[in-house]
Amino acid sequence: MMLAPFDPSAAIGGGILIGLSAVLLLALNGRIAGISNLLGGLVGAPAADVPWRLLFLAGLVAGVAVFQGATGVVPAARAAFPPWLLAAGGLLVGFGTSLGNGCTSGHGVCGLGRLSLRSLVAVLVFLATGVVTAMIVRHGFGVA
Repeated sequence: MMLAPFDPSAAIGGGILIGLSAVLLLALNGRIAGISNLLGGLVGAPAADVPWRLLFLAGLVAGVAVFQGATGVVPAARAAFPPWLLAAGGLLVGFGTSLGNGCTSGHGVCGLGRLSLRSLVAVLVFLATGVVTAMIVRHGFGVA
């Protein structure tokens, strides 16, 4: 397995943009940028809440196009990953965000920024679960 050379510029730029979007959403709209709650909140949301939710989510998708235009790099999906495993992972993530009352963006970016103890516990659980899941997928299913 070849490791790519370390270049933190994309991660730093992405982190700045994520933090800026979370701060702006809180400052301008009084809302926390938890993506699972933004998306889940579209179902049955009051009509006044729908536009800002859709715009925020559209910005996430548009960010890929901006990244591609700025760098010329096209993010590629993992072609060798079994579709059933992707579907199972998506369902488990949905269940986990419901169980944890939020996702990594809500707890990790916004909650930790507010020094929330509940968010710290959630992030530690997310990280531990991610490590265990990676070990199971890599060694149990042989998917690298």
